[in-house]
Amino acid sequence: MDAIEAIKNRHSSRRFVKKPLAEKDIETLADCGRLAATARNAQPWEFVVLTRAELLEKLSVICPNGPFLKDCGAAFLVLAKSDERYYLEDCSAATQNILLAATALGLGSCWVAGDKKDYASAVLALAGVPAGYKLVSIVGVGVAEEADRAPKRPLAEVLHREKF
Repeated sequence: MDAIEAIKNRHSSRRFVKKPLAEKDIETLADCGRLAATARNAQPWEFVVLTRAELLEKLSVICPNGPFLKDCGAAFLVLAKSDERYYLEDCSAATQNILLAATALGLGSCWVAGDKKDYASAVLALAGVPAGYKLVSIVGVGVAEEADRAPKRPLAEVLHREKF
């Protein structure tokens, strides 16, 4: 699948078939995340991947908007060094790369917010993350059960030329 096709086909999946991800796919997803655009080449990200059923279950309880995480093959925690100026932009780019790579691999995915959320410290503790890191996002990835997708606004509605 080429990049434009992946972008056009990517959508959030919240129903998954409980099936482990291949190690090769996990490494591909993390590799695509690390290759994201980054201000000043800071590369502030670290990735923790959770695959054990008991950890995914705990994660799904911690995150109010992530009950589906228990059924994913993996959940990627996208972390940032706390002292980086553009951590949110850089790690959001890494998150998007993971989402697009999942689509290209034929997998479903869903972005769960992490930055500044009340549950972020509990997620960091669950994953044994040392001090000095922030949770930017959680990406649930797996074999999607459904193909429904929310409609997107038409291009003519969002594209403005020369001025708003």
